[in-house]
Amino acid sequence: MKKIHRVLSSLLLGAAAVAGSLSVQAQTGSPSSGSGSSAWYAPGSAYLGFNAGRSNYRQGCGTGVFNCGDKDDAYSLYGGGMFSNNFGLELGYLDMGNIDRGGGTTQAHGINLSLVGKVPLSPTWGLFGKVGTTYGRTSVSSTPGSGVTSGDEDGFGLSLGAGVSYDLSDRWSAVLQWERHDFKFSGSGRDNVNATTLGLKYRF
Repeated sequence: MKKIHRVLSSLLLGAAAVAGSLSVQAQTGSPSSGSGSSAWYAPGSAYLGFNAGRSNYRQGCGTGVFNCGDKDDAYSLYGGGMFSNNFGLELGYLDMGNIDRGGGTTQAHGINLSLVGKVPLSPTWGLFGKVGTTYGRTSVSSTPGSGVTSGDEDGFGLSLGAGVSYDLSDRWSAVLQWERHDFKFSGSGRDNVNATTLGLKYRF
């Protein structure tokens, strides 16, 4: 846990520096206007967002009569900035919740860094995609004989995402997105955890 906290602190400091720089550029080089999504795609613009929804684990149930689930609440807190009209960087923390499995629980969370590509569809609607890496940490607990291996794992894995955004105002935007993160799990190697979430972004 200390290791992921150190990584998170370092990445957040870096993201704050980048976001601060982009925000200054936005104020000095890109006028803020009420023209809808054009402000979101201006080079130098920065944003913060929060999403919540449902995760979907792909882990097996093991053996026996233990409860076995594959979905739970998921959320993410993130920030980013645009370095061109269509591309930017985004850094965030994500929690995929935990599921009942093998007489215990399986959970995953991590830190994600992604390249984001955005395309405006109209003055208020936008389409975006993400590709990046997630430094994830998983924890699995189980009952002996359940066929599920207990233990903690961490490491980097591929992440993908896509979604649509709708500008509510010059500053606020609603976001619907799907994402997939590659985690390492004790006893079963690497596997994906998906999430579909809805949230809000604030541009500054």
